[in-house]
This record gives sequence, structure tokens and C-alpha cells, in this order.
Amino acid sequence: MKQCDLVIVGGGPAGLAAAIAAKKNGINDILIVERDEKLGGILNQCIHNGFGLHTFHEELTGPEYAYRFIQMAEELEIPYMTGSMVLDITPEKKLTVINRTEGVMEIQAKSVILAMGCRERPRGALNIPGYRPMGIYSAGTAQRLVNVDGFLPGKEVVILGSGDIGLIMARRMTLEGAKVKVVAELMPYSGGLKRNIVQCLDDFGIPLKLSHTVVEIKGKQKLEGVTLARVDEHNRPIPGTEEYYACDTLLLSCGLIPENELSREMGIAMNPVTNGPVVDESLETSIPGVFVCGNVLHVHDLVDFVSEEAAVAGRNAADYIRGNMEEKKSQGIPVETEGGIRYSVPSVVEPERMHEPVKVRFRVGNVYTNCYISLYLDDIRIQRKKRQIVTPGEMEEMVLKKEFFQEYGRPEKIRIVLEQAKQDDREVNGNE
Repeated sequence: MKQCDLVIVGGGPAGLAAAIAAKKNGINDILIVERDEKLGGILNQCIHNGFGLHTFHEELTGPEYAYRFIQMAEELEIPYMTGSMVLDITPEKKLTVINRTEGVMEIQAKSVILAMGCRERPRGALNIPGYRPMGIYSAGTAQRLVNVDGFLPGKEVVILGSGDIGLIMARRMTLEGAKVKVVAELMPYSGGLKRNIVQCLDDFGIPLKLSHTVVEIKGKQKLEGVTLARVDEHNRPIPGTEEYYACDTLLLSCGLIPENELSREMGIAMNPVTNGPVVDESLETSIPGVFVCGNVLHVHDLVDFVSEEAAVAGRNAADYIRGNMEEKKSQGIPVETEGGIRYSVPSVVEPERMHEPVKVRFRVGNVYTNCYISLYLDDIRIQRKKRQIVTPGEMEEMVLKKEFFQEYGRPEKIRIVLEQAKQDDREVNGNE
């Protein structure tokens, strides 16, 4: 059995950033295990720009962003295995790995960082009636076909779901000569970034139909068209609102699911809202020494935030391995969300173990305008941010500092609250 201080499962942007941070914090015995044939993860097929504005302060494509981290990892001589699948991880941090050259191997780690990313929600989970003809793809699959394999799936396209991948593929298919007839979204708001709606739909005159879904697929062997219908507040199709679109391609961009099969098999406590592990301020899971970061923890809007979060996991894993991490003396202080905020990461904080400010990231469940996001220790408000608009497609964050607890004492709970601005707030504090 191979012994290793730190094993990182996943060689995408999260895994690479975590490995680099751990190496810079004194851990030399590191191994990245990546199931694909090369490092970089999903970024290798994301040839559009817009990456790296926060991390490198310049606009990069996905492969360029990934290459910079791969280059840093190689300069630091961090070992990695590609084409390798992790079959199992025990709570004692023993990994079973398989690849073509070495077959099945076992690795005993002192610490593990989970960075497996996420996958797209398949058609089977969407309850779309009709046959299963050729021409139906997930948006990510279509992205790989076009950007990596050089294959255009079709010429007349309908896209269901307005997640960022779907929006980006609307533009990409248009640039490759296809006609994107419409993007339909089940919810009354888009699931993507505002900039992607503008740059990928508005700039190309592609209509976005909110509160619409596919109710029928025409074609048995090959897709011939789809029927859209408006839905009510319970997401049920409204009779009489049907519209038919002839098309040869239907792309599905209906959400991402964190790849947490290994996490569940280990017995890690899971968050039912994010479908990712429950973590504390160190991004440590319910199993000591097992950390998690990136889209396997919760789905991010920007890869720059993935890298930033992963560096925190790498530094804390290094502290754990060196024995510099404080032992948990309590269950920690729960982080509760109110007023339309769906979840927070982390969901529990232990102030005594905080070595640096903790960024608490979260998403709202609807579109809210003219509001405040407030941070409370019990009922004492510590921070308040004014927001003209918050949407489910964009993550928000609040920063927790150790000084807060030193000044106000240890609360029973930390609360992050979305509060609607009152009329006098709009008049007096409009620029707050």
C-alpha cells in the first residue's frame, strides 16, 4: 500500500489550486488523482473568455486559465496521475484507485481533499414526455463536441434551461452557423449570470422565454421539433399556451449536480440544499482530515471563486497534516440563513479555529430588488450591504472576522438575513 500525506481527488481548477496552496504551505508528499487523460477539468472545453478577472486581473479563456495552474503545479513538482479513477475512500482515508497501467492500487492518506466537480442534470431527471430521438444533448456534451471534437450537432437549435453553459452554447452554436430559435427557462428568472444573458442572447437577438418548458418532443428516430408551453406558479403547463418549434437539436442546460457519490459512501454529512458536504470554516467535512472545495461542495458562478476557495482547503489540509489545526472543542456555531437565502457555505463556524477571515458564500432562491444583506451574531447586526438586485444565478458573500467574536462574544448562532429596504431607507440610504 502506498503512503501519502495528501491525496486530492480531481485535477480540475479546484484540485490544482488546493494542491498548489498545500505545497506552498509545507506539504511535499502530495498526489492529484484525475480521471481524465489530462489536468484542467471542464475548463479544457470552455474556449470562451471571461475567466481570470479576479485571479489574474486579465481576461482568459478556460484552457488558458487551466494552463496557468497546471504550469504552477508542474513548477512546484506536484505529482499527479491522470486516467485514474478513485473507486472508494474509507473514513480512515484509504483510497482504492484504478488505472490502465498499474491496475488497482491502494493509497493510505493522512488527509484527503475532495474536488470532483459536478455533472449536468440528464434528461431522465426532467420528466420530458416523448420519444428519445437523435439530436438531444446536454449543453456540456454539445460544448465538447463543438469545441474539442469539431463536430456541430445540428443546424436548428432549441435550448431548454438558461444556466451559464446553455447561454454560452447559444452564442457558440450561432457563431458556428446554427440558428438558435429560442432559449426556454422553467423558472421566472434566468439561472445564469447577467453578463451571459446580455453577451450570449441579447447581442445575437436570441429570445429568452421565462416560465416556459418543453411539453412534447416530435420525432422517433431523429428530432423533428419541440413544443413549448408556459407554466404556472406550480410549474404546471398552462393549456392553450403551446408553441411549436421545428428543430433538429435540443440542448438541455437544466442545472448541475455535485459529484458526491464518493462523499456519501464515506459517510460524510451532506447538505440537502447544495447536494454537497456540510463543512465548517476550514472547509473540513464531518470526517476529520477530509476537506472539500469547488463545485463538488456547491455550484459556483465563477471559476475564480473556485480557485480562491480551493486554496483555503489546501492551506487548512496542510495545517491538519502538520498538526497545527486546533481540535474541535464543540459542535461550532451554526450559520443560519433567512429571508430568501437558500444556504450558506460554511454552515458551521468555530471561531477558535479561525486563522484568517472566513468568506461565507450563499445564493438566494429568487430575484430580489432594493434589499439589504445583513450579518448578525444572534440579534446584533455586525454588517449590512445594500443590493439593488440579487439573483439565484450569482453568488453573494459576507466576510466573518475573528475580531467580531472577540468584541461581541460567542453567539448561539450566526445569521445571514436578506431584508427588504423600507421606503425611508430608499430615500435616505440609497447610496449605502
